[in-house]
Amino acid sequence: MELQPLNCRLTVCKVESMKEVPTDSNLFFIGRTDEELSLVCLTEQTPAHTLEREDGWRGFRIKGELDFSLIGILSKLSAILADKGIGIFAVSTYNTDYILVKEERFDEALQALSQAGYTVTEPFEFT
Repeated sequence: MELQPLNCRLTVCKVESMKEVPTDSNLFFIGRTDEELSLVCLTEQTPAHTLEREDGWRGFRIKGELDFSLIGILSKLSAILADKGIGIFAVSTYNTDYILVKEERFDEALQALSQAGYTVTEPFEFT
């Protein structure tokens, strides 16, 4: 399985309304519940006003489209990283999973996954 690093810095934050979401960006994830409106976005496109904010995330995605019948992919990746004491923030799309780790552990995370048999490809740049 191939993992593709994202060549960008990411921010995880909470915003007050959808008006704050940079919908013209090539990369953002939103999640809304009865308790919050969460946003993951490129750090340079983080809204000026956030309720809470944590910078310093980097990410990678599982390259290609994952069939819904595949089981345990995210679990296996997170277990490898957990064994190294590396926490994750995971986001899934229809096609694949994105895994974010803190920037200072990013290279270590990719190395651990590579040693576990995953192929790390060239980075993809979101602009």
